Amino acid sequence: MRAAVYLILANLFWAGNFVVGQAAMKTMEPLQLTFWRWLLAAVPLLVLAQLVEKPDWRAVLRHWPVLLLLSTLGMSAYTLLLYSALQHTSALNASLVTAANPALIMVLAVLLLRDRPRPLSWAGIGLGLCGVLLVLTGGDLQRLLTFSINAGELLIVGAITVWGLYTIIARRLGIPAITSTAVQVAMAAAVLLPFAVATGAGLPATRSEGWSLAFIAVFPSLGSYLLWNLALKRTTAANAGNYLNLIAVFTAIITVTLGQPISVPQVVGGVLVISGVLLTSAGGKAPQRPRSSKSTSSPPSPSPAEFRPR
Repeated sequence: MRAAVYLILANLFWAGNFVVGQAAMKTMEPLQLTFWRWLLAAVPLLVLAQLVEKPDWRAVLRHWPVLLLLSTLGMSAYTLLLYSALQHTSALNASLVTAANPALIMVLAVLLLRDRPRPLSWAGIGLGLCGVLLVLTGGDLQRLLTFSINAGELLIVGAITVWGLYTIIARRLGIPAITSTAVQVAMAAAVLLPFAVATGAGLPATRSEGWSLAFIAVFPSLGSYLLWNLALKRTTAANAGNYLNLIAVFTAIITVTLGQPISVPQVVGGVLVISGVLLTSAGGKAPQRPRSSKSTSSPPSPSPAEFRPR
């Protein structure tokens, strides 16, 4: 029961990142929000990693090249693309397209790692793709023929593609989850610093911007990671992964509560995407060769727990 509460709250906070991020993008720039988000989250995450996982920091830093690559993909590029997308599309559309992440990751695993999903998983991927196309086109599939898809939707597709590559690489990294995330966040803040200075990405200028940044730094960046990892001590990764579908659901609820309209294509597309993810997870994939017992990374196949958004 406690694990379920942790997972529900974690996904509620991640949904809030879409809604609050969209509101912040009306007056802030993607680089500004991304830089300050990770800068404010870096030290608390490093402290959290030390308290919870007590890592061997020297051993962790020996992996700095791959950690830097992961930080560039998952923290910098993904977040910049996400917030840029929210300047052009709704939080609900962004969350619905992001919900297709597990299916995209499975496709990338097939292309890059020669993974072989079972037929049920392919059916789930197809169902999820139909849902994404419905959301992208707003129910007007002729838009695909003229390629008249909103820039925001294209940016969010780019974001989940980057996240897919991130997951493919990260799944074999033998570093505890909070420690790995904390180091990547700190690296992202350091790498983005000169760009933030060059572009004048200062602290929020208004109270609303300040509250938006505070929410994103505290709840999606710190709270969700802590709650997620606490839940994983009490339940399986597969079970936790299924809760990620709540992000789109919570985003829809928040959107409606705030009085924003929700369309039939969004509802139907969301149902198809989430159903496709559940079908993909249920299908699993064929067993692979066992890996060395020395590795402490995630299982060979990308589990739903690795699909968590930032």
